[in-house]
Amino acid sequence: METKSSDLLLSTAYFPPVHYISLIENCGDVYIEKYENYIKQTYRNRCNILSANGILPLVIPVKRFRGRKTPVREVKPDYNYNWQKLHRISIESAYRSAPFYEFYIDDIRPFFELKYTFLLDLNMAILETVLSIIKIEANLKLTEKYIKDPSAGVIDKRESIHPKKPFTETDPHFLPVKYNQVFSGKYGFIPNLSILDLIFNSGPDAITIIKESYNLK
Repeated sequence: METKSSDLLLSTAYFPPVHYISLIENCGDVYIEKYENYIKQTYRNRCNILSANGILPLVIPVKRFRGRKTPVREVKPDYNYNWQKLHRISIESAYRSAPFYEFYIDDIRPFFELKYTFLLDLNMAILETVLSIIKIEANLKLTEKYIKDPSAGVIDKRESIHPKKPFTETDPHFLPVKYNQVFSGKYGFIPNLSILDLIFNSGPDAITIIKESYNLK
């Protein structure tokens, strides 16, 4: 088995983008940040899928404490909004004609039925399921304290993997490999969508695409 030298520090993410998963595949121990303050409009509570109308953000409304910063470990999904049904229907509409939708949807569906108390727990369960589907073995850990400046042996991607920061500017090692997408005839290839897009469209080839999309040389 190939030894992966660098450890990795990531923020939590909801059905994270391909970039996020490719980093996990290429690094050693993976630390998910538990002690940072929650940041809005990030992958912490959203993902991007490709629908018939183009890129569609799926956002989890969250409960936070008003008037002060909220540690990400205390953030709760807000079930007063029926976001689970909306996300499930949106994913079905976008991917029901994808080659591997029927193979994997039963693994994904419980996340739109079960009600997790904390966003972090939901995201960790999703991440573990996704890695299992793709067959990536990762040593996932939650951080034990907040480290402002990680050591030289740790790749810190907590802030750089962001829906408003182009991966072409934040990570020159990530060179996404093209794969067939349901609406590629209409939009061409759209890189770095939610890992759901890769799983439903590429199935068992997802691991190869992920490996070939990251070059540390």
